[in-house]
Amino acid sequence: MDSVTKRYPDGTVAVDRLSLDVPDRSITVLVGPSGCGKTTTLRMINRMVEPTEGTILLDGEDIRRRPVTDLRRSMGYVIQNAGLFPHRTIVDNIATVPRMLGWGRRRARERAAELMERVGLDTSLAERYPYQLSGGQQQRVGVARALAADPPVLLMDEPFSAVDPVVRKGLQDELLRIQEELGKTIVFVTHDIDEAVKLGTMVAVLREGGRLAQYASPAELLSAPADGFVEDFLGADRGIRRLSFLPSAALELTTDAVVPADASAERIAASGARYLLVTDPDGRPLGWAEPGELIAGDISTDRLLPPGRPFVPGTDSLRVALDCAVLSPTGWAVAVDAGGRVTGIVSQQAIGEAIRAAHARGRTDQAGVAP
Repeated sequence: MDSVTKRYPDGTVAVDRLSLDVPDRSITVLVGPSGCGKTTTLRMINRMVEPTEGTILLDGEDIRRRPVTDLRRSMGYVIQNAGLFPHRTIVDNIATVPRMLGWGRRRARERAAELMERVGLDTSLAERYPYQLSGGQQQRVGVARALAADPPVLLMDEPFSAVDPVVRKGLQDELLRIQEELGKTIVFVTHDIDEAVKLGTMVAVLREGGRLAQYASPAELLSAPADGFVEDFLGADRGIRRLSFLPSAALELTTDAVVPADASAERIAASGARYLLVTDPDGRPLGWAEPGELIAGDISTDRLLPPGRPFVPGTDSLRVALDCAVLSPTGWAVAVDAGGRVTGIVSQQAIGEAIRAAHARGRTDQAGVAP
């Protein structure tokens, strides 16, 4: 997008000289307050809205040189509330664009069934109608329909904003999984900065009047807001969000306070810790207890404090590790391997030291000084 402007006849400027280079095979998120031109920008990409000035190039070609119908059929489009045809079954909704492109009915429906599985929909729902599905299921159908003809570009206009937080998280995770498999070029509109940071390869923050405030990766956006507007939009907890981009692999774990359920009296007394984490015979966490409450060789699990949600070092971020420690009844986070077996525990203090060290390394890198 090169200096793209949308000005309406009454003089209202919805988008003002916007220039963006959207990377291929990535998710670029447009985020900002209401009235900042996010949806207008998205709709100019497929010419549902014609720009007043400027140029939009797709792989170096001006989109105005292509017939508008061909352009739109080459791009998937997902909107809020899915926008499904109420009189068509789920399988026929998904097969819409392939049928418009001349595919035979059987081939289009086979493709639709394949995509239902890809977006996490049971194929037993194929002959149902949209009203018979939940909101989250309808949004999955909308994503499947947009992918049906295998378009290289996918436009998504606040597709998950109308569903509850739990379903929304599941849809976000599903989109990331699909993107990892298919590698589409996605432009995604949202007003939710958490969603932007989670999904975006690049994030464009727009201010009112359709002007670009900052265009950066989520990590850069959180660590170095361009100005006060961006900083205020990110919110007071941007430091916590930034922890999502700091790995937990370097955390120093200890096993001194981890004991099996059949531990001896000597083992229980040896740690000197205020709380001990008790594990089952396979090494999975059962719960916490003070050493004086444990009976050697016969530790009862009935009176144990819950172990809390564990994290996986190297897979989960420092934000997840800190959250596990904060929610733990003892203030210690439990680290497990991929199989759920305890690899150690870590305190809030140790996580705090790791966060400070990561920030220090970031400042050193920004200053261009070798660590």
